[in-house]
Amino acid sequence: MQTHLADFIRDTPDGRSADAILRKCVHCGFCTATCPTYQLLGDELDGPRGRIYLMKQLLEGAAVTAKTQLHLDRCLTCRACETTCPSGVEYHRLVDIGRAVVAERVARPLGTRLLRLALREFLPRGWLFGPAYKLGQLLRPLLPGSLKAKVLPRQKSVSVIRRDHPRKMLLLAGCVQPSMAPNINAATARLLDRLGIATIEAEGAGCCGAVRQHLDDHAGARADARRNIDAWWPHIERGAEAVVVTASGCGAHVREYAHLLEHDPDYAKKAARVTLLARDVAEVLAAEKEGLLGLLNPAPHPGPLPARGERGKNHPLSPGRGGEGRGEGARRSAFHAPCSLQHGLRVRGAVEEILQAAGFELTQVADGHLCCGSAGTYSILQPGLSLQLRENKLRCLHAGAPQAIASANIGCIAHLQAGTPTPVRHWVEVLDEGIG
Repeated sequence: MQTHLADFIRDTPDGRSADAILRKCVHCGFCTATCPTYQLLGDELDGPRGRIYLMKQLLEGAAVTAKTQLHLDRCLTCRACETTCPSGVEYHRLVDIGRAVVAERVARPLGTRLLRLALREFLPRGWLFGPAYKLGQLLRPLLPGSLKAKVLPRQKSVSVIRRDHPRKMLLLAGCVQPSMAPNINAATARLLDRLGIATIEAEGAGCCGAVRQHLDDHAGARADARRNIDAWWPHIERGAEAVVVTASGCGAHVREYAHLLEHDPDYAKKAARVTLLARDVAEVLAAEKEGLLGLLNPAPHPGPLPARGERGKNHPLSPGRGGEGRGEGARRSAFHAPCSLQHGLRVRGAVEEILQAAGFELTQVADGHLCCGSAGTYSILQPGLSLQLRENKLRCLHAGAPQAIASANIGCIAHLQAGTPTPVRHWVEVLDEGIG
């Protein structure tokens, strides 16, 4: 794609990045086939190719309107288009730039501005969000349906293990997950402790910055990244092996730290190091295959984790054998792979292999590449489209009659749970319970 960027952005870091991304696009349209909003609305401008044309025009100096803003706002940033793209177009970075330019030129209605401001300033602050969420859980039976759907019931806490081991990994707590589902990180710490790995939730670390980034506060997102790097860096210097993230949406954003801070002379090298160390919990557990198999099956077991479809009925971890007595371990379950896991982090199949090795019977899920409609704050800012996507996703998840649904991102878990009586939980929680 030929470009002629306008003077206001041509020689800026964002301009150079946008220009390189635009020039990779060959107009093929493969991306439209996997775009959830294009499939719902059937409008070229609500698909990646159409949005790329809109962003090209505005970056070349064309007039920007509320219509342009609407089409960019409707994008989930699910990154399914990136998985499909044969040319390696980094669409998510381009749409961040395009949205920020539009936000500077098109004033949103007052109500929308206030809502986005509240989300940007409230959600990332755990010390503020936590008490408010606990109050919401206390009053949940009295809340109106739309608000009640946003509040998960309180979890019965499990013990958190903090034993010391020579091997250590950092564990991101995040902003909303500690209040909404505190057992996710607790279960992760328990699993890693069994594998001889100590976990550290560094004091001072907090929101990854994704909320602010996707609400056009790029400076605030970079500040969040710097704060986390400062909190983690002493532990990294002392040999922490990884930064483990249990919310795949946060993990995908932490992987962007090198890009976000590449022009910061004080943080560029540190951010690049953190990006290399960032791991989803599935990647960590998949790399610990031998130890994990020892936990799942105490008897000696040669070889790597069995591939999907290769575990026959005589496998020692099949339901009715190794799964006996493990409670959750033998349940028929559906796995929803968050977009941030499969398209952002490019982690595919690892969770399913681990769950099957643990004795879970996983159902087939059609259109597993499509978004559930959660997408960070999307379910609040675009509720109509979000609910349609959730309905479609739950229809596919329920098709195999699962007893439970597992996922890997707190936003997806809360969003899906609001639409179904079937239990929806993080997969590490049920794995931890299955091991006992």
